[in-house]
Amino acid sequence: MFKELTQNHPKGLYLLFFTEMWERFSYYGMRALLVLYMIQKLLYSTEDAGTVYGFYTGFVYLTPLFGGYLADKFFGQRKCVTAGMILMCIGLFMLASENRELFLPALCTMVIANGFFKSNISSILGLLYGKDNTKKDSGFTIFYMGINLGAFFSPLVCGTIAVKFGFNWGFASAGIGMLIGAVIYKLFEKKLLGECGTKPAKKPFNEDKTKQKEITKKEGRRIIALFVLMAFTVVFWTCYEQAGCSLTLFAEYSTKRYFFGHTIPTGYFQALNPLFIIILAPLASVLWTKLSERGLEPTSVEKFTLALGMMSVAYIVMALAGDLSKSGEVSPLWLVFGYLIMTVAELCISPIGLSLVSKLAPKQLMSMLMGMWFLTSFFGNIFAGIWGGKYGTISTDMLFLTLAGISLLSAVALAIILPKLKKVLGKY
Repeated sequence: MFKELTQNHPKGLYLLFFTEMWERFSYYGMRALLVLYMIQKLLYSTEDAGTVYGFYTGFVYLTPLFGGYLADKFFGQRKCVTAGMILMCIGLFMLASENRELFLPALCTMVIANGFFKSNISSILGLLYGKDNTKKDSGFTIFYMGINLGAFFSPLVCGTIAVKFGFNWGFASAGIGMLIGAVIYKLFEKKLLGECGTKPAKKPFNEDKTKQKEITKKEGRRIIALFVLMAFTVVFWTCYEQAGCSLTLFAEYSTKRYFFGHTIPTGYFQALNPLFIIILAPLASVLWTKLSERGLEPTSVEKFTLALGMMSVAYIVMALAGDLSKSGEVSPLWLVFGYLIMTVAELCISPIGLSLVSKLAPKQLMSMLMGMWFLTSFFGNIFAGIWGGKYGTISTDMLFLTLAGISLLSAVALAIILPKLKKVLGKY
């Protein structure tokens, strides 16, 4: 299976894989600590901590829209990725200082950093494949494994360090991870990426002094279809991003974490989702490739619909756990099972969405539309933080059941308009 998974992919994929892995290590390591740090160290209320968490994680996904524009228009993707990594290191070490006055400036620095980094590294990957769409879903799924490899280790490493030595050392370890990723990227980018992503895509005139190709009607309709799918994706991220907020609080206050005389750090539960991704992503990558070869692969819209349906099932599970928690702490298996279902849902929407944008976006709008894709996470994270901040003010079962309801309604709505979207997107 490993041979089938990795063969015929550009070598630059693996550099981007490890770069993204270390960036996600730094992000998820910091995220695993953020809400608890605000509540326990900075003495924020749960509602205020949820709001700050939501707006921070939301703006992390808004600024890639502007970073993508700057890359397309002026700098190219490679320079923006480098700038993003440098700023991330600075922001994380500011956070590690545990200076209350530097807390919000540190978050702002990391928001700007993600703007330069996030959409542009995905765009570089899309450019590496050129017009070869047959391997893109597989390639983006492999890339997605890098995201989740970093996300798996970071709560374990940063969470353990924070428990034993303090939040500042937990944040510092996240910064060191990003620094390692930046060094590796700069050492090998020229050799493995060549000229890919070094120049801006948008130019007023090409070499023949003629106007650059305009967007066609067909491309315009596809872009509109992408926006429709993005609207549904906001619902997905609203539910998914409870991991760093309400699900973390559920693990902290309502889940049995005592085994053999030891308490499992709450942050460890955030490693479940990336662990499942690492296990399941290779299987999904091979599955999509095999189904594609036989003409049986579901379209992207069908995968999105399936993802929303499964997210609804995951929160029905968590609503049951929330009801049981009224009588005392519940088994950690409820969170394990909930995260497992969410992971399968995630594999049907997140890497598929990245791949779809790279397939449908006109070259001159590639990074900007990739930034628009991340805009769905902006709104999703804000809504997630606001809703998750209500943890403790409304019953846990109703909090989770509401999320199940909006996921189910969204899946039904998308299924209804599915034929029209498939007509516009065709084989995609």
